[in-house]
Amino acid sequence: MKHLRYFEALARIGHFGRAAESCAISQPALSVQIRELEELLGAPLVERGGRRIRLTSLGEEFVGRARAILHAVDELGDLGRAAHGPLAGRLRLGIIPTVAPYLLPSIIKSLAQLYPGLDPRPREAITRRLIEDLAEAKLDLAIVALPISEPTLEEVPLFDEEFVLVRPLEDAEKPVPASERLHEMRLLLLEEGHCFRDQALSVCNITAASTRDVMEGSSLSTLVQMVGAGIGVTLIPEMAIETETRSSSVGVSRLARPRPSRTIGMVWRKTNPLSAQFTRIADVVRNAGLSRQRQMDGAR
Repeated sequence: MKHLRYFEALARIGHFGRAAESCAISQPALSVQIRELEELLGAPLVERGGRRIRLTSLGEEFVGRARAILHAVDELGDLGRAAHGPLAGRLRLGIIPTVAPYLLPSIIKSLAQLYPGLDPRPREAITRRLIEDLAEAKLDLAIVALPISEPTLEEVPLFDEEFVLVRPLEDAEKPVPASERLHEMRLLLLEEGHCFRDQALSVCNITAASTRDVMEGSSLSTLVQMVGAGIGVTLIPEMAIETETRSSSVGVSRLARPRPSRTIGMVWRKTNPLSAQFTRIADVVRNAGLSRQRQMDGAR
């Protein structure tokens, strides 16, 4: 089984040194393991030479089957965990960047109190990467904006939150513009790949093809700092207000009703034997989100 895991890592990363590092072994040891696997099969799996390895035609076919086997083995392990009481052991939790800084600390704290034997391993990434990692069994759960509409995944809505308009402080008392007019004020957006970017475009009735003049940032923090510098305006989710605006010269305004919002939810593979336990984990995340909303309401 270790031969399969090492080969899968090499095929995924494409570099002996980095693959060995990800497997916590030396590069020579990884090379030996791959050689042994090739000898067992009687044919090469990788083309060596150059800065990156390439899979042979056998390697391309073999890696797909290896991943299916590793996936099945991981689910057998989950089946054993499901049969032994409270959830314990490693929990690989994915979370999108527009949620992670604001909810992850309280989620981890709550999980530690409820499941002392649990070892959360959070990973922040954009939605597309999280869904790919779920499909490949590299993650157990993911916190994302719904819907995902992937038939192999279970979707559990947790809570809704509104988008708010962030403007330079000197504009804070001006009438709030209609959503579809925000692009006229130099709208700042996250880089491509972030689901929140697509949601903001939808709110402002902007097509992806017409975003050439839209300015971009790598994080909500960057966008808010750009607004504070007078470069434009942006939209952020409600949960980010306290963290991102407390040290910036910006004003925050609610948009006109019906106010734009998003649904935060949790997803996992439908085949995972830990589905019942994951439902309870979803309750923890829901409570963290609702608690933050109550804090925000109290601060207004």
